[in-house]
Amino acid sequence: MAATERLPRRVLAIAAHPDDIEFVMSGTLARLKQEAGAEIHMWNLCTGNCGTEDYSHDEIVAMRAQEARDSAAVLGAIIHAPVADDLELLYEVSHLRRIAAVVREVKPTIVLTHSPADYMEDHMNACRLAVTGLFSRGMRNFISEPPVEAWNAPVALYHAMPHGLRDGLRRLVWPELYVEVGQVLEIKRQMLRQHRSQKDWLDASQGMGSYVAEMEKLLAEMGRMSGHFDYAEAWRRHSHLGFAAEAAFDPLSDWLGDGVYRDPRNDNKIQEEGN
Repeated sequence: MAATERLPRRVLAIAAHPDDIEFVMSGTLARLKQEAGAEIHMWNLCTGNCGTEDYSHDEIVAMRAQEARDSAAVLGAIIHAPVADDLELLYEVSHLRRIAAVVREVKPTIVLTHSPADYMEDHMNACRLAVTGLFSRGMRNFISEPPVEAWNAPVALYHAMPHGLRDGLRRLVWPELYVEVGQVLEIKRQMLRQHRSQKDWLDASQGMGSYVAEMEKLLAEMGRMSGHFDYAEAWRRHSHLGFAAEAAFDPLSDWLGDGVYRDPRNDNKIQEEGN
């Protein structure tokens, strides 16, 4: 029995804005729920208050919160409340304490979050906060808000691909792992369609047009990069140091089996356990 088989099948997805999880993580979440029986938690750290040209702060925050709940309901996921407005998600101790509290409450074995290098600060700050909040999970003298007892167990942290598959300097980011998501594509579509307020906003602000079609285009591109799947979500593993004892700790691959392809072209791959 693999070591990961003895760990709780709980997954926490931490992203910046409502609809970020749906774009780049929800297919993996759906497969983990369907095939591994995992308990899924979704957490948008920002309220999404800036994603509008038409509504007041309170109006759009309420709308986006309901859309996020509707999306989580499609998957049967547990959703957690945001901690900051858009562009106010700073890397600061007050946010770290709140993130540490949720991590300690959920006790995930897998955490999914943004790429460390992405096109906007909210994504990168969400990533940094997720990494440190998870790293501090067993530190009894780091007091979470609200206070939750420290907890320490192996955790695997995976980074999604940046928007456009490139970092902020336009350099291509090459994945390590690909998850086949064609079989759960309709679930992804349904989840993203719940974010009704974003259709016109994304077109106006980013020229995205149909946001569902844009998502499918991104998945097809990652599938092409994999050389194995028609549609894929792609991931890079964070260092195991501070999170697990072994460099080869990889519950995502263990739980999804043939649904995951490891790309040998990635320079960060682990060829043998401990190397």
